[in-house]
Amino acid sequence: MAQAIKLTMDQMRLMSLFQSVTKVTAKDCVEDGKQNRVIFVVEEGQMGLSIGRHGAHMKSLQAKVQKNVELVEFREDPAAFLKGVLNPKLVSEVKVSERPDGTTQAVVMVDQGNKGLVVGREGRNAEKARLLAKRYFGIAHVMINSPERALFG
Repeated sequence: MAQAIKLTMDQMRLMSLFQSVTKVTAKDCVEDGKQNRVIFVVEEGQMGLSIGRHGAHMKSLQAKVQKNVELVEFREDPAAFLKGVLNPKLVSEVKVSERPDGTTQAVVMVDQGNKGLVVGREGRNAEKARLLAKRYFGIAHVMINSPERALFG
């Protein structure tokens, strides 16, 4: 992990509310004011319990906090974590490497046709990936790329 994560009183209250609604302990809570959302990070394997039958827990939480509620499943491996944050079905590969300036970067490869879905409306998914990658793994840059298609004719 990049550094110790400090939680505000509001974040601790949100995590307590999350636990009382879902019966799952959240690993972390991130408030994203720009996108009017709260992102909860849960341990691996806890996603289904957190969502609840037919999304009941998520609907209840959204009504109580008056913001969009998003869930992310934590993984120890940064590449697997980013793949899960963005959409494992659409991400073909994640490469994590060190840049010449000493910072860490992640390059996420997606098919050109799915790039918009992965990035999300107004870049909200990409922003979530950047925020969490930096928070947990010290990854300063997350780039979402599509391989160039060669044209033969």
